[in-house]
Amino acid sequence: MLENITGNIDRRSFLRGSAIAGAGLVLANRISTVSAAAAGSNDINVALIGAGEQGNVLVNSCLQIPNVRFKAVCDIWEAYNLRKVSRLLKAYKHDVNTYIDYKEMLAQETDLDAVIIATPDFWHAPQTVDCLNAGLHVYCEKEMSNTLEGARKMVEAARSSEKLLQIGHQRRSNPRYQFVYDKIIKEAGLLGRITNINGQWNRSAKPDLGWPEKAAIDEAVLNMYGFDSMHQFRNWRWYKGLGGGPIVDLGSHQIDIYNWFLGAKPSSVIAGGGTDYYDKATHEWYDNVMAIYEYPTKQGMVRAFYQTLTTNSNNGYYETFMGDMGTLGISESSGRGAVYREPNAPEWDKWVKAGILIEPVEEEPAEAAADPDAILDVRETLAPPAYTFNVTMEKKYHQPHLENFFDAIRGKAKLNCPAEEGYESAVTVLKVNEAIELEKKLAITEDDYKV
Repeated sequence: MLENITGNIDRRSFLRGSAIAGAGLVLANRISTVSAAAAGSNDINVALIGAGEQGNVLVNSCLQIPNVRFKAVCDIWEAYNLRKVSRLLKAYKHDVNTYIDYKEMLAQETDLDAVIIATPDFWHAPQTVDCLNAGLHVYCEKEMSNTLEGARKMVEAARSSEKLLQIGHQRRSNPRYQFVYDKIIKEAGLLGRITNINGQWNRSAKPDLGWPEKAAIDEAVLNMYGFDSMHQFRNWRWYKGLGGGPIVDLGSHQIDIYNWFLGAKPSSVIAGGGTDYYDKATHEWYDNVMAIYEYPTKQGMVRAFYQTLTTNSNNGYYETFMGDMGTLGISESSGRGAVYREPNAPEWDKWVKAGILIEPVEEEPAEAAADPDAILDVRETLAPPAYTFNVTMEKKYHQPHLENFFDAIRGKAKLNCPAEEGYESAVTVLKVNEAIELEKKLAITEDDYKV
């Protein structure tokens, strides 16, 4: 049955077996070859493992970055993903070789500097570990792994190989998020003592992903790479053992920001969720989740709420940080971003003069315009005016994070989300599913965050 996938399958099978049997040869070949970076060139030679939707997103971001040269693309869906991305890269003059098996790619491609991994979560750990041990720097999409054991192995491999491992929490390199953290929260302290956080990522109901029947992957190949069926391959995020459901796929982006902005890790989580809308046979993970964290910080306890829905898109996705002096509302969507001053807070004029804030345009309240003598009910409060900030994100969402990775390879920057911080976020997020299963408040200890 494998012969139906490609005429070169016999050679590939032989190389795959050779790579597995002689794993040490991969590293030996790598050491004996001069890569672009090692040769003093500003070019960085890159391979992509996982050419699906997210792989496409990362490739398109990389195409905006000078001196990044793709040498290889690897994906098990040869008739669709692999063909599509390789054609795109060749159209941009990247002369790439294509592979089904990543171990064959590591054995054959001896002039690589780095690998970008955008495969399903359950493949992240083995592929990252193998690439690091082969002497390559790795950019791995979030979630770091679908298990904490896998995530720990990734951290250990990064340490032992002394290679860079960037986890794809791209908001950490977003200039808007960096600005509000550095200037609004840390320097100006406009929120005062942060007491609560709210966040969400809501999506509309939609059917499962399909595929062109003529391009379906042979069942034997699917099984070889951990999938029972084409449906499972296309919708792996919903299956236990492969992904972690929407709380992991979506929530990990934003919950990671909770950790970053607070400079802390939660000590507990209580969560509820279920598969209440979709068919449980094909949606093993929860289609809705609501979680509450407790963050002990130097200033006091912070309680943080997060929800993800997949049946209604109301208000999309955002994070809100609330303190006794002000509130920050922000989203990766550039249309959202404002700071609101509490009535008891000191005036913010000096921060407007300093260029950190843009003063709101004063508008006459609707109530006053209708009736100047109207008196508000004692329980009512007018919404505070929205101060904005003049920092925009003109690039593709993932581009700055990839730029940070490549600059770190060149020795010009430090990683914005190295393995250890990615691991702490993985603990924070994966514990939500555990708490739902246990149906009780789950303590998260300092030992849980250690590798």
